[in-house]
Amino acid sequence: MPAGQTLKRLRTNRGITVRAVERASQKIAAAKSDKRFHISNGWLVQLENGASEPGICKLFTLSVIYDVSFLDLVRIYNLDIDDIRKYRTIANADTTQLLSYELTSEATQLLDRWQRSGSRETTLIPVESVQNEQTFLPQDQSLRRKGLVYGFIGLSDLTMYPLIRPGSLVRIDTLQRKLQTIISKNDYQRPIYFVELRNAYACSWCELVGRDLLLIPHHSSSQNIRRFLLGREAEIIGRVIGFDTSCIDPEPMDFIPQLEAHPLISQSRAK
Repeated sequence: MPAGQTLKRLRTNRGITVRAVERASQKIAAAKSDKRFHISNGWLVQLENGASEPGICKLFTLSVIYDVSFLDLVRIYNLDIDDIRKYRTIANADTTQLLSYELTSEATQLLDRWQRSGSRETTLIPVESVQNEQTFLPQDQSLRRKGLVYGFIGLSDLTMYPLIRPGSLVRIDTLQRKLQTIISKNDYQRPIYFVELRNAYACSWCELVGRDLLLIPHHSSSQNIRRFLLGREAEIIGRVIGFDTSCIDPEPMDFIPQLEAHPLISQSRAK
């Protein structure tokens, strides 16, 4: 239903006339000493007919008069405040970020079914089960455990390249914040950590030298080791326990549909 018609239905369901809206808005505008909050009956008719859209002040007035949440009125115009996190990621795609993703119920059911089967063989995933034929399969068995968050590797972040390419999603266990000293036989066994810096995030191997946290890049990345004072300049978010990365370098904008419609994760609303 068009936004104007929805507003008209809100008004008529409450038994309020356009003249009554005008009189109530005059009181609000007078109390605020601001004419922007005033709504004339002629303008309201235009609004309900879809000939105009309300500004923030008039939308505030309608929210008061109709006794409806301001954010609910904003959503009538296809503007969801909860989308801010998603589009912040898109707007700042060059930077590594901490995301607020959760497994969808469909993905959880799919993964549970595969795990219960006990299959250890490589298999072809049915196209109808996974959109865009993409997957993000956790290797741990506890899908719903607490402390699981996701990170996005910025398009200009080459720290772990080519093991983890820019534009990748990483799965982070926030319960594993203590650095582990492991003698690894290969790059995959060496623990990777997601780290919060003062105004940024990083994803890398880590070493602790005294109170200094060293961010160790992949040896093929040509990036330099970075040093931060642990606790003041850097905090460990958690250990990376899985990642979804391309086997080829992605195009600059390839990550956008991945963020907006990833098959096995969905945006969780800000709590």
